[in-house]
Amino acid sequence: MPELPEVETVRRGLEPAMVGARFSRVTLRRPDLRFPFPPRFAARLEGRAVTALARRAKYLTAALDSGETLIMHLGMSGRFDVALPDGRNLSPGDFYLEGSQGVPKHDHVVMAMSTGATITYNDTRRFGFMDLVPSETLAESRHFARMGVEPLDGLTGAVIADLFRGKITPLKAALLDQRLIAGLGNIYVCEALHRARLHPEAPAGSLARPDGRPTAAANALAKAVVAVLNEAVRAGGSTLRDYAHTDGSTGAFQNAFRVYDRVGLACTRAGCGGQIARVVQAGRSTFFCASCQPESRQAASAGAAGRQFRHKSG
Repeated sequence: MPELPEVETVRRGLEPAMVGARFSRVTLRRPDLRFPFPPRFAARLEGRAVTALARRAKYLTAALDSGETLIMHLGMSGRFDVALPDGRNLSPGDFYLEGSQGVPKHDHVVMAMSTGATITYNDTRRFGFMDLVPSETLAESRHFARMGVEPLDGLTGAVIADLFRGKITPLKAALLDQRLIAGLGNIYVCEALHRARLHPEAPAGSLARPDGRPTAAANALAKAVVAVLNEAVRAGGSTLRDYAHTDGSTGAFQNAFRVYDRVGLACTRAGCGGQIARVVQAGRSTFFCASCQPESRQAASAGAAGRQFRHKSG
């Protein structure tokens, strides 16, 4: 599934084709994606101009001059193709579909814009979706009402300490909780934890002092999260099985992975000498270096408590 850097790259690829343009014609080739399209979806878009294109976590939001906002989510395999009248594609765009254009039979939404550009939404697995909500209630909509802070909008150690204070949940799980910090996914959490030298199973609350002030680890983690995300955005995201730019090209951040999907390989940290290991947390692979991300006694205790709870509840 595309994470924040991939979605931001898609936004930048769509912006020149969408902002300031009107939807001349919208064609739906099926009645639903993950969910049914809103009532009169195509009719509510046609003739409307896009006044702004933003990103909230892993969602794209297109403000319309009708007073509504188009919400778009890529799911696991959604991608946009932007074609110009002369046959060229705009760049950059959806980056996480491994290198190739989408198969035409999975072109589910076709948007003809007043500029002559054609924006096609392709989604093999159909886990993406689109919705229309009143712009004035966007923040309170079912998509965003319980969403956490944006990591690229002033994330600091103090913010992390305040969010994680008192929590015994594993650090990685807390970082993936969209109600706390929005937009983070498995790849960039693994990478940020490695840079901050924090074990993924450490209790999240350990990053806050008893008085609520951030620990040095909280400050290091905040810097690592922001740095990893910014580097990934500059690289156009990470290209895995399901990601490509709007012009069909791919992202490059996977070439800079330090731990993700590198199990058994040497740690890239100078002088470490450790090896990348893998554990499964909540059904998802976690990659880390056991040498420079040591598990503290506190983390081990929290992990044991969690395992005991799962055993009892199972």
